[in-house]
Amino acid sequence: MLEKLRRTTRLALASGPGSWYPAPCRPCAGAWPRRLLSRPAARSVPPPLSAAPRRRSLPMASPLRFAAALARQDCSNGCSAEYTAEGGSKEVVRTFKAKDLIVTPATILKEKPDPNNLVFGTVFTDHMLAVEWSSESGWEKPQIKPLQNLSLHPGSSALHYAVEVFDKEELLECIQQLVKLDQEWVPYSTSASLYIRPTFIGTEPSLGVKKPTKALLFVILSPVGPYFSSGTFNPVSLWANPKYVRAWEGGTGDCKMGGNYGSSLFAQCEAVDNGCQQVLWLYGEDNQITEVGTMNLFLYWINENGEEELATPPLDGIILPGVTRQCILDLAHQWGEFKVSERYLTMDDLTTALEGNRVREMFGSGTACVVCPVSDILYKGETIHIPTMENGPKLASRILSKLTDIQYGREESDWTIVLS
Repeated sequence: MLEKLRRTTRLALASGPGSWYPAPCRPCAGAWPRRLLSRPAARSVPPPLSAAPRRRSLPMASPLRFAAALARQDCSNGCSAEYTAEGGSKEVVRTFKAKDLIVTPATILKEKPDPNNLVFGTVFTDHMLAVEWSSESGWEKPQIKPLQNLSLHPGSSALHYAVEVFDKEELLECIQQLVKLDQEWVPYSTSASLYIRPTFIGTEPSLGVKKPTKALLFVILSPVGPYFSSGTFNPVSLWANPKYVRAWEGGTGDCKMGGNYGSSLFAQCEAVDNGCQQVLWLYGEDNQITEVGTMNLFLYWINENGEEELATPPLDGIILPGVTRQCILDLAHQWGEFKVSERYLTMDDLTTALEGNRVREMFGSGTACVVCPVSDILYKGETIHIPTMENGPKLASRILSKLTDIQYGREESDWTIVLS
């Protein structure tokens, strides 16, 4: 049985900040399951998935169905649709095909790292997947080749205008082939995993803000340990200051775009200077609670109507539709034990609930951390304590255990794909 478990590599879609995002089609602004591939260890112990005038509900669908919906999206911004070049009407390749995949194995393989000493995002596997695109020729054949540095013209649009997204369709099959080739990099550990990072960048060598005529889609793999240096499932403190805004209505905050992250670093540095680990992003004059660092946010509480509720901000254009977020909503709906809502939450809602001892848990969710408890919030010069850990945290622990059971193959699920 141990050998069987060790030889099973699973692509786990049940994890989320990145992942299957049914995002609007802004140059191919889709997303992929960036996490997680995991190799089950010997043990198979199951540890345990505002007022709303503007609120809109999510369809009750698994990430796999999200993926299908995303794959069906027609992208008319120079991604996979036909493109008529200026001065011509030549039809280009609509999309690349997995059957055309060219595999060039590395001749020298690197030593595999100790999974107990992995620092997140610093180690990479032997191979990468790359596919080039141009408006003139469309998609080239996808290639799996030895991991190597990218060669970019200094005028490449990604370097000047953040023309990049984390991305789609035949790509999943190519990713599966990449993972099969590098499957020995999947850690033999339940405290580590293989992180998948697809990226789509503009490579046209010219200045000027415009849609690029050349692009590169590539995928790299990285064996990783816990996202936070404090370890797995340790609570984090948050710095909430309305002077900084992560996203705004009409912007790209609901897309997995590189520019959204670079612009958040200044606030993150200020949070650290104030003794906090992450930023609690607020929005609007009523200080709506939106996201935690790069994570979606959940509040488990007794709401103003006396109902036991798990609430998360709605997808109104400023919230990233993380796959872990959707998995948690799906699981909570399936359990049917308390109210599950996508609704607006403000700092006043939170502080009032804390005064009335109505807050049970607050936690973030994302691809890298899966679930991360929140313990304190520094707001308007005062530290607000969130009693997450004092309450178990029963729900956050249950969700984490359920999702990791699926990811590590301890529980069968249609959210996973067995590769080998």
